[in-house]
Amino acid sequence: MNYKQTLKLASTLFFVVALISAVFISGCTEKATDQEEEQAEAITELTFGYQPSTHQIAYITAKEKGWWLEDLAPYGIESIDDNLFPTGAPEMQSMLAGDIDVAYVGAAPVIAALASGLDAKIVAAVQIQGSDIVLSTDLPYESPEDLRGLKIATFPPGTIQDTLLKNWLKENGIDPEEDVEILGMGPGDAMTAISAGQVDAVFLPHPAPVMIESEGTGRSVVSSGEMLQDHACCVVAVSGDLIREHPEIVQQIVETHVRATDYNSENLDEAAQIFADDQDWDIELVTQSLNEWDGSWIADPNLIVNSTVDYAQVQYELGYISSPLTQDDIFDLSFYDALDQ
Repeated sequence: MNYKQTLKLASTLFFVVALISAVFISGCTEKATDQEEEQAEAITELTFGYQPSTHQIAYITAKEKGWWLEDLAPYGIESIDDNLFPTGAPEMQSMLAGDIDVAYVGAAPVIAALASGLDAKIVAAVQIQGSDIVLSTDLPYESPEDLRGLKIATFPPGTIQDTLLKNWLKENGIDPEEDVEILGMGPGDAMTAISAGQVDAVFLPHPAPVMIESEGTGRSVVSSGEMLQDHACCVVAVSGDLIREHPEIVQQIVETHVRATDYNSENLDEAAQIFADDQDWDIELVTQSLNEWDGSWIADPNLIVNSTVDYAQVQYELGYISSPLTQDDIFDLSFYDALDQ
């Protein structure tokens, strides 16, 4: 065999070996990818966060009816856990820590958490409006000016109620830092504070306003819809990991949420009973609250995009976040938009 023949044979052998190696490596890569996909699919448990408010009955109804497990079982979910939070601020801290996968929470706390590095998106609306300023019964009220100099309890900074109240006061010429004293509290503490005369007013979501009125210590003077018509309130926020790795589960979460929202709207008395049983509250007062509040349960996130983006601007102006957030920073509308309406 001459030199040229030897070189040609060597080249051919090198090519064959290289081809075999490439196939082997490709096969290993495909197996590794398959293993990663299998690992991503191996999720059996979800943890939800929610709050003790009639705003979020959709979550409670789906839990009571067994719909979460029923609807998510085909995707491998075997158990649903939940954590109850007094307000959205600690709920978002829990989500930042990776302790909850899905949050029923106000849109404003989501904004504050996203600005702090939370990997999540709003995928559905829960309701609009539904909070009241409740003033002590011995104080007069004709206009926002009557709140000047008062001590007002509401949810902590960065929440819907805090953001909405401070912006509304500013729009009415009242400096929320100088002209009033605003105290951040959970609903139970705020209700106790106004009953004990420790604060002059509260701004809380329903059913708290009706509870306070029933005790004779306060009366509702302004509903949140008067402060900002059709404003966004509670939403469903889902972790980024769940969205990227298990979009089929997120799709079903949105579908189940819509199912529960529609059911509550069509069965108001039963929705009230479900909430009262879950929170051990007086059923007559819960029913009264749902008949009197200015809130509405909705699921379509498209209806609250503008209001929520406005919250981001307000929070930026209040110094809560370092820069405004955009619609794309906050929302993933694709899951709701994929539903058969």
